[in-house]
Amino acid sequence: MALNNQTLVTEFVLQSFSVTPQLQIFLFSSFLFLYLTALAGNILIVMAISLDSALHTPMYFFLANLAILDIGCTTTVLPKLLENLLVEKKSISYDGCMTQLYFLTCFLGTELLLFTAMAYDRYVAICHPLHYSTMMSRSVCIFLLSTVWGIGSLSSLLHTGLMLRLTFCGPNTIKHFLCEIPSLLLLSCSSTYVNNIMIVLADVYFGVINFVLTMVSYGFIISSILKIRTREGKKKAFSTCSSHLMVVSMYYTTIIYTYIFPGSGSSMDNGKVVALLYTTVGPTINPLIYTLRNKDFKSALKKMFPSIP
Repeated sequence: MALNNQTLVTEFVLQSFSVTPQLQIFLFSSFLFLYLTALAGNILIVMAISLDSALHTPMYFFLANLAILDIGCTTTVLPKLLENLLVEKKSISYDGCMTQLYFLTCFLGTELLLFTAMAYDRYVAICHPLHYSTMMSRSVCIFLLSTVWGIGSLSSLLHTGLMLRLTFCGPNTIKHFLCEIPSLLLLSCSSTYVNNIMIVLADVYFGVINFVLTMVSYGFIISSILKIRTREGKKKAFSTCSSHLMVVSMYYTTIIYTYIFPGSGSSMDNGKVVALLYTTVGPTINPLIYTLRNKDFKSALKKMFPSIP
């Protein structure tokens, strides 16, 4: 009966960065630059891999999907953030918030699973090179990617469905610049017990089990590299997986901080900075990390743009 006398929330107010108007212009310009750079870099990766037959290998197949996920992740968050830096009323509709929540959770979860698949690919390439074409055949790659996207989508659908069953009738100010699970649960007027249980299960599966599998793969990889006798051989083998290890380390650090140890109170501003790392900075620098020293990709770019020296 109490809920009948309360007004259900139809929109949420997003809490952007507390800065002066002059600094907001600077932030808008910076985020717009990062967004356009992320789009350009990741679209180039997808185009190069699609058009160059030399890049039609499992490693680049996974990399193209990572680029698509990065495009989706940054596009889910950045346009709304840019809008809120310009307008006085920094709001998002209830439906818009739930839509953003679904796609952001889907892209983040799928990316964690993709990192595990990419680590397995590097494990097979370095530890079982003679069986690589069999163990990472086209059908195996399609199965792995279908599983990755399927689990990521279903998990996000479950979390969003559980969020939709909650009642929001009190404060509607989200202490963040985006709609994410920890921030929204703080505003619920109804019990979040089931949501919290599912968050713990998701944290264990996406954050712990997949992280352990990735680290185990790299344990075998490093062990195999150390057994290579020549220095040049070790360098070549390590160069094929160092970029992936770097991106994985950065990504897991930010995700664990946000979802396994969610911030509150005075640490909310730190949470915003961390969220920027995995929704903006990561998608921007990933193309550089993966392709800067990659001769095959540079060759593909020269075919696409013959004028490049």
